Amino acid sequence: MRAESDAMVVAGILALLYRITPTVVSEGPEGTATRNYVAEDRAGRRWFVKAYPPGADVDQERRALALGEAARADGVPVPAVRRTVSGEVIASAGGLSVSVTEYVAGAETAEGGLSGGRWDAVGEAVGRLHRFLARHPAGPPRPVAAREVCDVTRAGRRLEELLDRWAAAPPETEGFAAWARGTATRRLAALPEVAARLEKLPDTLTEQIVHGDLASPNLLLRGEAVAAVIDFRPPGHRSAAWEPGRIVLDPRTVLGRPDEWIPGLAHAVGAYRSANPELAAEDLLAVPRVAAGYLACSVYPLSEPLDDPAAVTPAVEAYGRARHEAAGVLWQRLEEAEEVLRDVLR
Repeated sequence: MRAESDAMVVAGILALLYRITPTVVSEGPEGTATRNYVAEDRAGRRWFVKAYPPGADVDQERRALALGEAARADGVPVPAVRRTVSGEVIASAGGLSVSVTEYVAGAETAEGGLSGGRWDAVGEAVGRLHRFLARHPAGPPRPVAAREVCDVTRAGRRLEELLDRWAAAPPETEGFAAWARGTATRRLAALPEVAARLEKLPDTLTEQIVHGDLASPNLLLRGEAVAAVIDFRPPGHRSAAWEPGRIVLDPRTVLGRPDEWIPGLAHAVGAYRSANPELAAEDLLAVPRVAAGYLACSVYPLSEPLDDPAAVTPAVEAYGRARHEAAGVLWQRLEEAEEVLRDVLR
């Protein structure tokens, strides 16, 4: 009933504040922290509507939308934002705050993994995006200690805190909760080895403004082309090596294409470098090691059974297991991947 009620509120907001008269408003793809809708108007044009939860930082969401708009103006494929009649990017009424963008038809997320010409297309799109974001007014690229990119000490503290919470919880003997608890224990024990492997990173890496949440659900593909980059976060500095690794070495790609992900990574990094030659080769060579370190230092979704049991869906369980397995594959084949990248980056 709430979904139907919210859809009615969305329809009213579109008509009153956006001058869009919807003939139908239906639930759209599930969002991490938002409820999403697809609206169709009388002319048959479709719109993607994102409804923010109560308490959401709307000012931060405005900054995120502005970052996407700026990238679109520079040629990055980002859906156009529809503004209200008063020129706002977010409207609030009836207890809901929403933003509206053009609907990207005929596209699919990158959650199915990369293959074929998609490696080059994704590498080129991320490189072009990073080249633009390196000039963002929020600040130019800057060096950052590699130990801050994959912070093993912080990961150790978080895993210890998580295990303390597990110790105080009722014992779990089966299912995802038991797996998560055991995996957290193994991950904590492996951190000294992870730290030793990360010592092979350069002393410093490049940090710059990035998309902020460039995961597979936020990259839309149409055939072998990138149709859209969506769901930017507000401008913030992070490792330039972290972001391409996160999307190109998605666990589902690494596990689903065991014979393809290393040559695919080489294609993506080569296309990235052609689109953004200003990023140092050392940063691009670090992509697979940073990706493996990031997975090894993450507590997501190991903490979900304690933090938000309702969020532990079969999809979350499968993704959590895939992340852990993919980290092992990345470590096992890391030197091979780096050797291939050295040839690309010569």
